[in-house]
Amino acid sequence: MTTQQKITYLDNAATSFPKPEPVYQALDHFARTQLANPGRSSHRMAKEAERTIDNARAALNRFFHGEAPERWIFTLNCTDALNIAIKGTVSPGDHVITTDLEHNSISRPLRQLEKAGVISLTRVASDGGYIDPDDIRRALTPATKLVAMTHASNVLGTVQPIAAISAIVREAGALMLVDAAQSAGIVPIDLRTCPIDFLAFPGHKALYGPTGTGSLYVGSRTKPRVWREGGTGGDSKKEIQPEELPYALEGGTPNALGIAGLAAGIAWVAEQGEEANRRHEVALLQKVVDWVDGQGHSDGWKIAGRWDPATHVGALSLITPNLDEFHPQVLADILDTSFAIAVRPGLHCSPYIHRRLGTFPDGTLRLSPGPFNTAEEIDMFLDALAEVTAGVL
Repeated sequence: MTTQQKITYLDNAATSFPKPEPVYQALDHFARTQLANPGRSSHRMAKEAERTIDNARAALNRFFHGEAPERWIFTLNCTDALNIAIKGTVSPGDHVITTDLEHNSISRPLRQLEKAGVISLTRVASDGGYIDPDDIRRALTPATKLVAMTHASNVLGTVQPIAAISAIVREAGALMLVDAAQSAGIVPIDLRTCPIDFLAFPGHKALYGPTGTGSLYVGSRTKPRVWREGGTGGDSKKEIQPEELPYALEGGTPNALGIAGLAAGIAWVAEQGEEANRRHEVALLQKVVDWVDGQGHSDGWKIAGRWDPATHVGALSLITPNLDEFHPQVLADILDTSFAIAVRPGLHCSPYIHRRLGTFPDGTLRLSPGPFNTAEEIDMFLDALAEVTAGVL
């Protein structure tokens, strides 16, 4: 019998691992005692399951300072949440603004709507991985219905000035959709002071829930069209989907088990502190930046985007020095099979920013530490890179 080698996991921007112990405990307890169909029966297990979901909505509302718990829609993931917001909001003839930093979860639905002639689309260019709020202001037109953009780039880790941009969008009378996939749980978001209309995020990243969870916050200025119709577990007499939130946008049986785990993850993050987790991750990345800077020659590794620890989350892309020798996918495979280090190569579902970086179509090598990674693990990663590239650079 062989012992499985311990993985140094540096792919938290994709999915956080490991989860905090309270998340595992919550999942186990719920699965063993409450895993019934919430709100669809009168027995105690169904009521307890429904109470777990209601408590999770309330926890989200407290964490992000939203208007009301019922404005938090549980979704399959962040992609699901973004599609609900985009396709439920825009109409023929609308103008939409986005950026070159976006994940395909924003880029693809908007590009498809543009190709179908439903909307006109403006894609604002970033500089060093950052969007200038004035560029958003200049892109606004009387027909602009929606500005859809990421809070933090999943490729570069750069945090955008969402507060300033949201204020500009609100002043223009348009709606603001923020993809917080890389920021929710790691960068404080206060909906009382930041005029965001839609906030979308997954549960499985820096909120430390399981995969298959996510949420969309629906602000009071919005009324998205129904995304899917079906059972809601409440009023079954109506011929069509109910209009009241959250049930208008939550047809079908919810992932109650996953939501129970997500609630435990939110509680853990609230206890630890978002900024404390961010500082830890950025400090680990600083070691990588210092290693790149210390190479002392221009044909070595490069950091993608502008490095500013104050406006960065725990994701960093390295541009490989020689694609013939060090293709990102090959490097990632070597790190995995020879050193048991997990990183993410490629385009990271964000082709537009890679085109701007000049790293399309091969992409970069991205590492993204989490709260449980250590400085020693980063040293192992850097030693492995140095060993793989020895004698070539």
